[in-house]
Amino acid sequence: MSTRDAVTVTMTDPATGLCGHGEVVTSVYATLDVDRIATELRAFDARYADSPSLEKALAGAHPAVGAAVWSAIAELRSCADGVTVAAHLGLLLPAEVPIARTVGIEPPEVMAAEAADLVGRGFGLLKVKADGDAAESVRRLAAVAAAAPGAELIVDPNEAWTAGIALSVLNDLRGSPIVALEQPLSAHDRNGIRELRSRTDIPIIADEALHTLADLDHLDGLADAVNIKLPKCGGIYRAHELATAARDRGLDVMLGCLVSSSLSIAPAVHLASLARWCDLDGHLLLARDPWTGLGGADGALRPSERSGLGVHRPENEES
Repeated sequence: MSTRDAVTVTMTDPATGLCGHGEVVTSVYATLDVDRIATELRAFDARYADSPSLEKALAGAHPAVGAAVWSAIAELRSCADGVTVAAHLGLLLPAEVPIARTVGIEPPEVMAAEAADLVGRGFGLLKVKADGDAAESVRRLAAVAAAAPGAELIVDPNEAWTAGIALSVLNDLRGSPIVALEQPLSAHDRNGIRELRSRTDIPIIADEALHTLADLDHLDGLADAVNIKLPKCGGIYRAHELATAARDRGLDVMLGCLVSSSLSIAPAVHLASLARWCDLDGHLLLARDPWTGLGGADGALRPSERSGLGVHRPENEES
């Protein structure tokens, strides 16, 4: 894709003038366009933001729309208390949050050059995309590893591998700095995932296999970690619940994102203390980010300790 539309949700307390913000971005994959977003946002009355009615009103909305609304509510509540969203949730907000940067599928030499540039800028964790071609996957990953000494690699085939492909690739790349595989097999290939996990110590991160809290019940023996994306699970409160439940079951947590602005990334940052990995680089993929306050170009986010989400529009764009 070359562009993506975004809708900003603002919740205001008329008594105090305080505001909370959230963002939902369009997605061809999720059949979510601006018209659908606008229609779903109009389907509930924001005056009931502090009542169970909102939960009911959002029940039929796309999770990404709900995530934007709950982000705005969480920020409004946090600002009213004069605390960060992390503190509002009873969590610590790290001063620095190391993040992964995604390296997309390209010829090996192109991926190697990008990896070298990212490591030179300070990134110590790279998420490398892969497809179903085992031999080409080996060439690409070997090129990235050679070009990025010291960096750790998370490989993300987006369900494109089989157990046989995965084991072949890992065998050819023995000694490489691969620290995890993100949804390497189809979420429906339960036997294949079990076989892969029985024959490698590299952690398997469930991504497409996880949407709701109930999905954790079906991951026993199929994952070592889960990738939690707020637009996929319904927002910051559900993500907090999901991350806590996953950790209670002995699963590690990755926080993921979509290509979106700092406003969309910020809620996940406030959950960072619960995560082993933070794949929160979506705002860095934009030519122009309409929000600021997180940083990350050098491999680490540095969230503000100001109340709320800690992001704002650049001064020359403040209304």
